[in-house]
Formats: sequence, structure tokens, C-alpha cells
Amino acid sequence: MTAATTASAAPSVGALGDTVPKLMLERVRQHPDRVVFREKKLGIWEPVRWKRYGDDVAALALALRDRGIGHRDRVAVHSENRPEWVFADVAIESLGAIVVGIYPTSPAAELRYVLQNSGARILIAEDQEQVDKAIEVWPDCPALERVIVIEPRGTARYGVPRLETYDVVLAEGRVAVAAEPLAFAHLVASTSAEDVAVLVYTSGTTGPPKGAMLTHANGLVASRGFIEAIGGNETDTNLAYLPLCHLAERVWTLYAPVLVGTIANFAESIDTVQRDIYEIAPTFFGAVPRIMEKMRSGVESRVADSSRVKRANYAFWIAQGRGLAAKRLANNGHLGGLDRLRYGLGDVMLFRSLRDRLGMKRVRHCLIGTAPVAPELMEYFHAIGIRMIQAYGQTECGGASHAHRGWDIRFDTVGVLLPTYEYMLDEATSEVLLRGPGNFVGYWGNPEASASAFADGWLHTGDQGVIAEGGHLKIIGRIKDIIITAGGKNISPSEIENKLKFSPYIAEAILIGESRPYLTALIGIEFDTVSKWAEKRGIAYTTFRDLSERPEVVVLVTEWVDQVNTQLARVETVRKFRLLPKELDQDDEELTATQKVKRSVIARRFENLISEMYRVS
Repeated sequence: MTAATTASAAPSVGALGDTVPKLMLERVRQHPDRVVFREKKLGIWEPVRWKRYGDDVAALALALRDRGIGHRDRVAVHSENRPEWVFADVAIESLGAIVVGIYPTSPAAELRYVLQNSGARILIAEDQEQVDKAIEVWPDCPALERVIVIEPRGTARYGVPRLETYDVVLAEGRVAVAAEPLAFAHLVASTSAEDVAVLVYTSGTTGPPKGAMLTHANGLVASRGFIEAIGGNETDTNLAYLPLCHLAERVWTLYAPVLVGTIANFAESIDTVQRDIYEIAPTFFGAVPRIMEKMRSGVESRVADSSRVKRANYAFWIAQGRGLAAKRLANNGHLGGLDRLRYGLGDVMLFRSLRDRLGMKRVRHCLIGTAPVAPELMEYFHAIGIRMIQAYGQTECGGASHAHRGWDIRFDTVGVLLPTYEYMLDEATSEVLLRGPGNFVGYWGNPEASASAFADGWLHTGDQGVIAEGGHLKIIGRIKDIIITAGGKNISPSEIENKLKFSPYIAEAILIGESRPYLTALIGIEFDTVSKWAEKRGIAYTTFRDLSERPEVVVLVTEWVDQVNTQLARVETVRKFRLLPKELDQDDEELTATQKVKRSVIARRFENLISEMYRVS
């Protein structure tokens, strides 16, 4: 193994604030009237203050206690992001119990698996849709004792025993708080940094998801190091739209408010994110690559439908912006006098209006991660004046272990090591190995997988990397995804797939070539942009499949694939491709809840298309 690289230690989580409930209570005492959340109701952003946060958590904790929940019991939450999600989370942790987050998009089969695997005793469900799933799987989940529904509309006549409403449970908890005013504080005082606080289920791209056990210390130490490294503080606001059962959203919506006092704004729904960003204009925006790709595609689709003058203005200033971005990065964020004038003019002519339209006029921290990022995407947002940074980490290390800091940004790396971590590369495989207090304590009920993850005392990430200039880490790809062609060439698919997906007309690209003589790809069109393109040209279609089979669309994608191939070595070029006849879907088990492609499922489901590309004519 190569020598370990160590970062300087970040401040540890102190004894008086070593758990989320303890930190929450301290915020309530110090700033009861300060806003912690905003929630959109009937078109109005309503504030939630720390006093309500503390009151609701205390009431819910005592209500759950009175329903028998105690140390290391599991309570699941199945909901979109909303204040009640956070209140439930912290109430559960206050009892020394363990939060089990479930993706709101999870179908009944995934809900069944998580409830069975975790042995959750109570499920807190958002609404009728989630309750219906729970009722379907309840007979198969013997540990599940009751379901609490936050929005009971439509469930009143179900007549299901042990189905309760959140408001009634909360009201009972308030009675308990009045009767025992010191009980909640005593419960919180008994929580420990070493308590397992949450089970975060992995995406399950290659097998059943595993419940990663994270203690309070894992989450808080890792989050504090990351927030301090990027300069987050109490003036920051974010839009909470990524699932709270995913660690990325927990960092900024659960941990950051109790650590540094940030404000989280809950998106009305995943479908209104772009409008909500515009209205909130956050200072922090975190996203997966797919979100930022859709943002850019939306801009370029609108530009394509605009006048010739506007198209020319856009093309000219984007080119200028790319050049200015390169100079800014080379000079630690600074531009010379003439370049400042050029940028100022570009801001008037294009950049400012684009940032405003995207809701990013106030963004100080634009973070992208959780999946490989195309350097071209980073370059685009820097070109319009948004300092986008990458971060790298995984659930098992408690958050981010690497990130770009300040203006030390390289589009093809994930940045430098963050405080409290050490890392090294395995000499034989170049796998990234991590060590630090953020590392999880194992997989729930799976000692074999836990032992495998911690071979040699280091967390084995499964990612292959190289150390670049300046100590930056470059991720090559997942070791299990590396393609070895019939000629013995090792190909990492993520970089090629990202180049293909940079087109506004392509949503998905899955590289094929394991033990094959050459590389091919399955490509999914971006329905919104391709449909607009087709309508503008008078190309008739009826369905997604029909549109993807139009000869004109095949030509459109062929031209882009040919262009990408010019940027690749001969062994990396995509020799043939087929367009997918449908959009990939989580319900069809083609995508994980985090929208990662399940390659093995795709290979089986579209075996005929793959065989066509290797058939000798």
C-alpha cells in the first residue's frame, strides 16, 4: 500500500454537544426565536423557529417513549423532506433509538425489505400513498407494531388497527411533557456520542441494500470538518430537496443547523425544485450531477428556441466565460483589470441573468457530488460565474473525506483531504482506503460485510483513484464497474458515460464491453429536450419509444457520439449504440433510489439490444 496522507484534525465534538439532541437543546436555549427552517404552504414560505423545533421534538420523544421505544430500537421514517421528518429523527435519537430512513420514492418491495432488515417497530409515514404501501407489506414485517401518518387525509376510513395520526401522537406527547417537564432533558442527557443514531441504506446497485450504522460522533465530526472546510456559517441557507434518508442531505439539513445555525428551506416537492430555488435564492446549493445536467440542458433548450441574435450572444459569452474561468482558477480566484472588465460586460450581457434564472444569484457554495462529474459540467457553471466545487465521500465514511477548498479547484478531481481523515491507495488495485472518526461502525445485521469493509483497519471504498498534482484525488471509477475488453484493456466507464451525457439530448448512457471486442453503449434520450427538438422540426411521434425510434433522433444522437469519439483514444471509442425504448425507472428496478443505474439489471433487461451490437453481419 502507498503511504497514508493525513489531514490536520478538526475541532472535536465537545462533551456538552456530542449528540444531535444535545446540540439542538442548546440552540433552543440560546436562540428560541431564531428561524431554523422555512416550509412552503399554499404558496407562502412559513418560518419554523427553534422553540417549535424543541417543543415538537420533546413531545414526539415522550410519545414514542410511552409506546415502548427505547435504546437501540428502530423507528423508520418514510416521507418527503419536511420539518416533521427532522423532528421525528431527533426525537428518535433522543431516546437512544435508531432512525431508519426510507426513500419517499421507494416502492412497496423496497419498503418491505428495509422494514424486515432493520426490524423497525414503528413506521412514521407521510401520507396516504406511503400508508398504502405499509398496509401492503405489514403482514410480512412481524416487528412492525404501528404506523403513524403525518397527513392522514384519505386514511380515516381504513379501519386499520394501530394506525395513528401524527397530530394525535404529538398532542399526547405534549400532555406527557406538561406532566414530566424534566423528562425530555434527562433523556437527552443520557444520549452518547457512541450511540448508533441512524441506519443509512446503501444504494444497492449490485445486491440488496445494506444498513450502514452511523453513530452521533460519525455524523457530527465528519459534518463539522466539512462545513468548516468550505466556510459554512449561520448566514447560509439551503434548499432541502435531496432525500433526508441520504447522508448528503442530512449533513446540511440535520447537522449544519445544530452545528453552525444554518437555515434549511424545504422544497414544496421534487417537481418544484427549480421554482423553489428561484424564490429562496440559497447561499448553499448541493446537487447530484443529474440535477445540474438538467439545469444546463434546460438553459440550452431555451436558447435553441430563441432568436438568432440571442443564440449568438449566448455562444459568444459562454466561450468568453470559459476562458475567464480558466484564468480565475489559475490566479486563485482573481482576474486582471482588462479581464475584470470583460467579465463585467459578460455579466450584463448573459451571466447575471442566467444565475438569476437558475436561482443561484446568491450562491456562495455550489457543491456537486455522490456520482462521477463531467469536467465539462464543472467548466460550464464556472463560465457563468458560479464557483462549483466537488466533494467525495460515501455513507460509510460519515460524509465527505475530500473536497475542493477555496479556489484550489480542478475539474477532473474531487479535491483534497479534509480534516480528521487519512487516506491511502492500495498498491495492487489503487483502491481508495480511508481512516478516521467519521467511518461507520458496520452494517446492521451483516458482520461478514462489515469485516470486509474494514480489512486491514482501513475502510475499503471500492473506488479506484490516483493522486494528482497538489494532493488532489482523482477518482477513476468503481472497481466493480471497470470493463476489461477481449483485448485485455481496462476501461473505466464513468468518464466516457459523462461525456456522452453532456449532450442536452441524452439522459442516460451505459457503456458495454466486458470481454467484448469493442465498446458499445445503451443510450436513453432526454425526453423533454428531444421532444421539443422534434416538435420544432415537425417530427411526429406518440410515445417515448416512438420518439427514440425516429430516424432523425438516431441521427441526432449519432452526431453527438461521433463528436465524443474524437476526444477519446481508439480503444475507448463507442463503436455502436442503441437507444433505449423506455425511460429507466426505479419501480422497474433499473435505478436505485439515488438514480444510479443497476448495470446488471440493464444488461439482462436489454440483452437483445446488446447482442445486436455484437452480431456479425
